[in-house]
Amino acid sequence: MAQNIYEQAMIPLKKAADTVKLDPNVLAILNECDRVLSVSIPVRMDDGSLKVFKGFRAQHNTALGPAKGGIRFHQDVCLDEVKTLAFWMTVKCTVLGLPLGGGKGGVIVDPRTLSQRELEQLSRGYIQKIASFIGEYTDIPAPDVNTNMQMMGWMSDEYAKFKGYTVPGVITGKPIEMGGSLGRAEATGRGVMITAREACKRLGMDIKNTTVAVQGFGNVGSFSAKIIHDQGAKVVAVSDVYGAIYNPNGFNPYEMEKYSNQQRPIEDYPAGTVRLSNEELLELDVDILVPAALENQITIDNCHLIRAKIIVEGANGPTNPDADEYLYKKGVLVVPDVLANAGGVTVSYFEWVQNIDRFYWDADVVRAKQEDFMVKAFDRVHSTSKKFDTSMRIGAYIVALSRLEHGMKQRGWC
Repeated sequence: MAQNIYEQAMIPLKKAADTVKLDPNVLAILNECDRVLSVSIPVRMDDGSLKVFKGFRAQHNTALGPAKGGIRFHQDVCLDEVKTLAFWMTVKCTVLGLPLGGGKGGVIVDPRTLSQRELEQLSRGYIQKIASFIGEYTDIPAPDVNTNMQMMGWMSDEYAKFKGYTVPGVITGKPIEMGGSLGRAEATGRGVMITAREACKRLGMDIKNTTVAVQGFGNVGSFSAKIIHDQGAKVVAVSDVYGAIYNPNGFNPYEMEKYSNQQRPIEDYPAGTVRLSNEELLELDVDILVPAALENQITIDNCHLIRAKIIVEGANGPTNPDADEYLYKKGVLVVPDVLANAGGVTVSYFEWVQNIDRFYWDADVVRAKQEDFMVKAFDRVHSTSKKFDTSMRIGAYIVALSRLEHGMKQRGWC
């Protein structure tokens, strides 16, 4: 029987635990989520009909602090996916040294089928259902796939109605005027660039002399492409949900973003391009590959076709465990999602701190702090992987397990 995504996510955890001979009681706790909530959200549609949407919120582990994690709106959301994403958030926060645990939420919906009014009602309805499950000091949601700053504004406003007063620290990724942080929108993409740059250094490469392919041109992919381009790298391939394009002379991601914002498919971008499938993009002969779409894009079926020297995981779980092991043995440096895309939660943490203090930083301060956190985290993970002669993914899990074990034992959980 094929493993579900949650079972797959436990594989590197078990490998890391075996490597460091982790207390089995700690592993038993980490194998499960602390709490999971399932909700039904009725929404009055524009045609007068009533439609009920299914939603979830999971809190994986809060030994080191309140749960933290995004909310995604996608037609393929399921409970196993939300639990897995919450688990990855636990690891991600711990790897970065943030005083937070892992949480995640999702609603089963294709947001492209909803009007703006329907989307707002669904956003508010979701918060109404989980309001007693979250809080400024218990569980702090944020944007994720197909959710954005505007939707966080609606959700924050709805939570304020529930409490009777404004609580800016309950949700991050908000509009600036509602307590959002400067630098938050770009943060995940900036983190991809920082970890790509650091990976290049470890291989004796200069990022400004590299070629890059980016799968996915949403928030993470577009900012990754733009900020890597700003470093002097040549972005030669980009894709969206419809398809991919390639130009060996490179693209200007800023111009491509303007085109994409007009609701035009990337594959129609006019710049002497060659059309590719999303699968073909993954197989291009480039220095850096950034999978920034969805889970399970690189599998045992296509990993032998990967030619990139470095893979920087902008998405959550784009490489399955069998493919990850193959790539490590092949000598491909894979910067795992729990490090590479942790820029978003890092700056979300900064936003939360600013909300608690009611004192806000300028963008340069945010970027400098993010740089410091992520470079130190990269160094910890890379040195740990070398110490234990393992992949950076297992190295990241070893870093996380050490902190989580101490935290849980100090609390008396095991």
